[in-house]
Order: sequence, then C-alpha cells, then structure tokens
Amino acid sequence: MSPNDRDHRVDLRRLRAALPESAARLVDAFERHLGLERGLSEHTVRAYVGDMVSLLGFLYRLDGTRKDGDSGTDPADCVSPDSERTSAESRALEGLDVALLRAWLARQHSTGAGRTTLARRAAAARTFTAWARRQGALTGDPGARLMAPRTHRTLPAVLSQDEAGEVLAASGSGAAQQDPQGLRDHAVLELLYATGLRVSELCGLDIGDVEFGRRVVRVLGKGGKERVVPFGFPAERALRGWLETGRPAVVSEVRRADEKALFLGVRGGRLDPRTARRVVHDAVASVPQAADVGPHGLRHSAATHLLEGGADLRSVQELLGHATLATTQLYTHVTVERLKEIHDQAHPRAR
Repeated sequence: MSPNDRDHRVDLRRLRAALPESAARLVDAFERHLGLERGLSEHTVRAYVGDMVSLLGFLYRLDGTRKDGDSGTDPADCVSPDSERTSAESRALEGLDVALLRAWLARQHSTGAGRTTLARRAAAARTFTAWARRQGALTGDPGARLMAPRTHRTLPAVLSQDEAGEVLAASGSGAAQQDPQGLRDHAVLELLYATGLRVSELCGLDIGDVEFGRRVVRVLGKGGKERVVPFGFPAERALRGWLETGRPAVVSEVRRADEKALFLGVRGGRLDPRTARRVVHDAVASVPQAADVGPHGLRHSAATHLLEGGADLRSVQELLGHATLATTQLYTHVTVERLKEIHDQAHPRAR
C-alpha cells in the first residue's frame, strides 16, 4: 500500500467519525446490508462504504471540497438535535439529490480520479440511494438518474504458455527441497493456474473443499455463489505434497493453527491474500522477460490458454465464475491479438 493510499484511508476514518450521528448510523447499517444481506466481498464492502463516507462528507461539507457554487442543499442546518433521533434519521440525507451526486463525481474527477474509479463510485452511490429509499431515509432515488463514464475494459498482461510453464517449473524446484513454504507456494501457484481462481477464493478454501477422487475443488465465489472447478494432475501432486508434508510441518511449529484452512501462513492462520499475491509476483519475477503479473494476471493467463486450447466461452465462463458471458468474451480479444502477432511474424505476406 502506498503512502497516499494510507493517508486516504486515514482521512476516510476521520471523515466517518465526524459524520452526524444519524448519518453515521446509516453508514453502519449500509455496511451490514452489503456484507450480510448482499454477501459482497470484504474488499467490495470496504470500497463502497468508503465511497459513501466520501459522499456524505461532501454532503455535509466536512471534507473541505464543497464550494458555495456546488449544487445540492446543505443539510448542516436541517439535521435535528440528537435528542430528536427519529426526525434526524429521516432527514439525515436531506439535500442528497442527483445534482449533488453529479457535483461529487465532478469533484472526484477534478482531483484525479480515473474513469474506472468514477464508475465504481457511481455504482456505489446508486446502490446506496436505492437502499436508503427502501429504508425510508430518502423519499426518492436520485442515484437512478446518475450516469457515469463508461470504463475502458482492458485486461492485464498475461503469461504465454511457455512462461507459465517456466514459472511452475521454478516453483516445483523449490518444492522439491521439501521446505514447507516452498511446498505451499508451489501448490498455490499450481492451483491458481489450473483453476483460474480469484485470490480471495483460493485463500478461502478449506481442506474439505478439495476432492482428490474427482480432482475438483468447491469454490465459494462472488455473491456467495458456489461452483465446482476441476484441476489436473500437476496441481494434485502439488496439493498432496503440501497437505502430506508441508502443512503438518507448519502446524507442528506453531502454537495454534487453523484446522480447516487449506493454505496456512507461517504463523498457522489462514493464508492472507497479500501473501498469496507476493508468492505469485516473486515466482513470476524468476522468469526473465515475463510480464509482472499477480494472481489476477495468472487467472487471466489460465482463461486465455483455455481459449487458445479450444475451450468454448460458456465453459470458461463457468470455470471462472463470471456472472455474464460478456466478461468472458474479453479474453477473445487477447487471443486474437496473439494470433495477429504470430501472423505478422510468420506469414510471408504479413508486411
């Protein structure tokens, strides 16, 4: 995390603490709604809540960014005293209209927010205002009229099949030393590449989620949706090495270990996504000229290689847990670009 990211999170914490009690209660309730009722990931909940703290700070002129010319009614003089809790709850969002939402996004854009960030914040605002209307905190839904710039849907760099093979061969050499961490890291890499799992899905796996008889793993994906993903013999060998040798060695060295988690950190707790990302980056760095990719890049690499090998889009969609086929179709752009590169290099009439 960069210093700017840390400063931003500190500012959001301070901003949240400065909100009027009625607005703070709404933020708390919205956070519970996202996590418990919607089943969104911890990362998504944190991002959406942070966006709404920013919006309410803008609404209440707590962040210093509102100017007199900005649209929207200032609720500072409208919120009832804390003793009149019911009235305060009903008026906590007074002044939150589509004009203020647009002014908030415009301010975000002027301070350097990109198209992707603006699109996410607009989505967070629409989710919040729709929820607030259902709760009776808003009489209408201003977010329904909010438009945001379309994002440029691009994919990160991917490894070639040869590069992916080199990465896994290098990690396999480390695992051959029977070092617990080397065994774990090799199993992590093999499973990520074999299945295309998201890093959060991988770290959330329990031992019981792996079925060696069928060579499949049960995955709890976005929105609490479960899917079953197959893996091959190399991933099976790596997983068995970790479970039979590496994991017991870790457990014996720590005071208390997570009994269910498939992958453990050095202290015996469930493997943290940040550690898994570091494992992937370090492994890829051992291959000269390979693109610097993390777990998400390895996921994209797996999807691209499946399509290059003849897999159909619907099957890849199911394996990756994409909600829509449109997301999976992005990978066809990668394969077409690679075919064009090969054509340019190999065909005598390409130039």
